Amino acid sequence: MKSFFVSAWRSGLRGHSFQAVFVLGLLLIAGAYLAALFSPRQPEAVALDVGLSGMRFALVLLALFWVQELVGKEIDRRTTILYLAYPIQRAYYVLGRFVGIATLLMVACVILGLLLWLAVLAASNEYAQIHPGALGLPYWMTLFGLWLSVVLVAAFALCIATISTVPALPLALGVAFAVAGNSLGAVADFLAHGAGGQKELVTQYSPALELIRSVLPDLSRLDWRIWPMYNQTLPTGAVSLSCLMAGCYLALMLGVAIYAFKLREFD
Repeated sequence: MKSFFVSAWRSGLRGHSFQAVFVLGLLLIAGAYLAALFSPRQPEAVALDVGLSGMRFALVLLALFWVQELVGKEIDRRTTILYLAYPIQRAYYVLGRFVGIATLLMVACVILGLLLWLAVLAASNEYAQIHPGALGLPYWMTLFGLWLSVVLVAAFALCIATISTVPALPLALGVAFAVAGNSLGAVADFLAHGAGGQKELVTQYSPALELIRSVLPDLSRLDWRIWPMYNQTLPTGAVSLSCLMAGCYLALMLGVAIYAFKLREFD
């Protein structure tokens, strides 16, 4: 397992996708700083909102590209046969690759988070915010929730990669999973509050939404940006339940990925 973890690190850092997406993340953080300059009332909140959204976008791309490069393409090119020729369990390959990708995502999240933190501090020096945010523990807890949600996307893409025979399918379904998971909360709140008076929408889509929510994790529950943006403390129970939800789905998807990879035949 350690060898797969180390090789994942080396391949992930050398890949052109990592360099391109990381540069994109830097540009998005610079955009957050510029956006804050046009908001004299709430510069910290604007910088945090735009920056965290940009970080999520960049990290999701990194997660999907890394799964594609380190698992999907290796399966497609049959290079995994070389690894499986050794007397090791197939589960070690899946877990080693996943831990390597999750750790790479953590490092990228910390680096981008530090840069965003500096950008927010620089933006706040330009104008005085009426209600200052919280850039201490609340900020880093928000980054932890962001990282956890992206790790769930990576686990889903890894699960698809171990099942699919189409190389591009993990990337495509991973994007759909990330969009759907982050939209569930907003759509559910919209329908719960009457859908703007359109009762037919509530009647038509509520059953389907409940079915989707029973299958897909609600990634919006891991978005805690309101905490550092407006210094509004989140309920401890809500944070704990969100982490528990993420842990259960993570264990489920990794279990499915390991089981599918054990049954897969490589010709």
